[in-house]
Amino acid sequence: MSVVEFRIDRRSGVATYLQIVQQVQQALRLGILVEGDRLPTAAQVAATTKVNPNTTLKAYRELEREGLVEPRPGLGTFVSRTLARPDSAADALLREELRSWMQRAQAEGLDREDVQALLNSVLQERYPDA
Repeated sequence: MSVVEFRIDRRSGVATYLQIVQQVQQALRLGILVEGDRLPTAAQVAATTKVNPNTTLKAYRELEREGLVEPRPGLGTFVSRTLARPDSAADALLREELRSWMQRAQAEGLDREDVQALLNSVLQERYPDA
């Protein structure tokens, strides 16, 4: 069973529940979470992130609406489908190139926010309708 640890950025301007939704979606895309995995309980998320349990429940309801998770009364919330693509050599190569780029950016003195801004800028250029 995979475990996802949520990281909440209170300065991001993105609603907390949406950050949880996005992090679950990312974990599903990367294969960190797979079908059948159990998500942390709202109480567990609250304990690690200081987020109100209702915020987590709102995120889980959104994920359920998207067909990604299903609640099982008395058992928890479980992943019902993945967003991961089958592993490909291209993915591995791109990941390694991105790691190398990140190392160069860090060596040049860019901090996390600088890198995020660059990534967001290029993403918007390449995927303007997303």
